[in-house]
Amino acid sequence: MGWAALGVLGFSLTFPAMHVALEGFAPVFIGAGRSVLAAIVAALCLVVGHAPRPQRRDVPGLLVVACCVGFGFGLMSALALPQVGVGASGVASGLLPIATAVMAVWRVGDRPSRTFWIASLAGSALVVAFLLARSGGRFTTADLLLLAALVVASLGYAEGGRLSRGMPGWQVICWALLFALPVTVPISTYSVIASTPHPTTTAWCGFLYLSLVSVLFGFFAWNRGLALAGVARASQVQLVQPLLTVGWAALFFGESVGAGMLAVAAGVVACVGVTQWARIRTTRS
Repeated sequence: MGWAALGVLGFSLTFPAMHVALEGFAPVFIGAGRSVLAAIVAALCLVVGHAPRPQRRDVPGLLVVACCVGFGFGLMSALALPQVGVGASGVASGLLPIATAVMAVWRVGDRPSRTFWIASLAGSALVVAFLLARSGGRFTTADLLLLAALVVASLGYAEGGRLSRGMPGWQVICWALLFALPVTVPISTYSVIASTPHPTTTAWCGFLYLSLVSVLFGFFAWNRGLALAGVARASQVQLVQPLLTVGWAALFFGESVGAGMLAVAAGVVACVGVTQWARIRTTRS
């Protein structure tokens, strides 16, 4: 659980880092370009770590992680963030734990208890209610993009956790980023041609954080936590991410943190305690 918590701490700064990166880079470039830079570092890690090539049976799973984490989440969340805002995006990330648990049932074979599902659904309901209240009772296009990004990320998390049972978690994300290059390189190149970047120092810092922590090193810890504690259980640690992201938004950007946002974030975080006590069994390895 400690490894999972370390990964969540790194992920909690993803939306703030994306916010400052958008000051100098187009959303499409941020979504794909960060994975290109991360893939270069990942290749070095694989060489230095003398990592063997992935087995053939692992390739389909790595392709899923590549599509979901390598560019799917990055592209959709970068397009949604300017309209949704850092704080609200952070609160919306409270949907990730239950979405990942659902994916764990499908991909890993985890079987959470009824108590687990009740606590997870309660936290998710708070998030959905918050988004609806913020947008006047209906989802905007940006809201739907963000929700789609979170679903895609949850599938990538579950698949990465499953693969990490048979190979080191750091190798899972490294190979996945390399497999994503045939998609991320053309998209990044097109984005640069279509919209010339004008990055500031702050924008570069945000982009580097996204590349090195949010897409790469954060997954070193996260995948290890998912493998050791189980995907469904470890994923619930991410319920604390909304509170962390809301805090970063207020600290760095002066975003207004109303009583409603704090109440939702605190309510979502409270659910993690219940999920950690709930029983989870695994029907297959």
